[in-house]
Amino acid sequence: MTEKHSLVLVPGLLCTQDLWRDQITGLADTANITVADHTQDDAMPAIARRILETAPPKFALAGLSMGGCVVLEMMRQAPERVTHLAILDSRALSDSEAERQKRLDFINLVERGSAFKGVTRSLLPILIHPSRLTDEDLVTRIFKMAEETGKGAFIRQERALLTRENLWETLKDITCPTLVLTGAEDLLIPASIQREMAVEIPTAQYVEIPECGHLSTMEVPDKTTEYLRHWLQRR
Repeated sequence: MTEKHSLVLVPGLLCTQDLWRDQITGLADTANITVADHTQDDAMPAIARRILETAPPKFALAGLSMGGCVVLEMMRQAPERVTHLAILDSRALSDSEAERQKRLDFINLVERGSAFKGVTRSLLPILIHPSRLTDEDLVTRIFKMAEETGKGAFIRQERALLTRENLWETLKDITCPTLVLTGAEDLLIPASIQREMAVEIPTAQYVEIPECGHLSTMEVPDKTTEYLRHWLQRR
């Protein structure tokens, strides 16, 4: 019997373990899965250190969106511990000035007590494929994740993203089997950026899922899970 992988999953901004619901179920036969807590710290290095403190000595690692930024920082801190790396709908670049301003605006709105649900509602059209905006179950799950994350954690996460470093130059040093996966119609982080990132990683396999936006694990769960299964089988 093949020994199971230890797999650490890192959610995105305003996301909980429900982001990985279908992968947790679909990969249970091949991996012992832990979903990391990325809500306690307001700096990317601190988030990465906290996860590394409780992770197994050796493990496979996957992150989506903000989670992808976290896993890249974890790779910088402890590359020798990561057996497999998956970066979903994310990027190694730091924010542009316009993106930084948007984050600051969101933080200011939430700190002033504006309806937190409005943040999620404003983000929704760029989080999922247009065809899924009427999918009540998917939309409800996204709103619920944001509510469970809460204002305090959201502000800490945004501050961590605001101050994160550009890790583009570290991509060439990644040597473990790597998957870069994106929704082909990701409006938040265009597929072209993620394709360029995959080119920089010597061991990367690049995958685009058609008719899929930013939340690939929820929008097209079966295909995403299958790609992750193949990734875990790589040596």
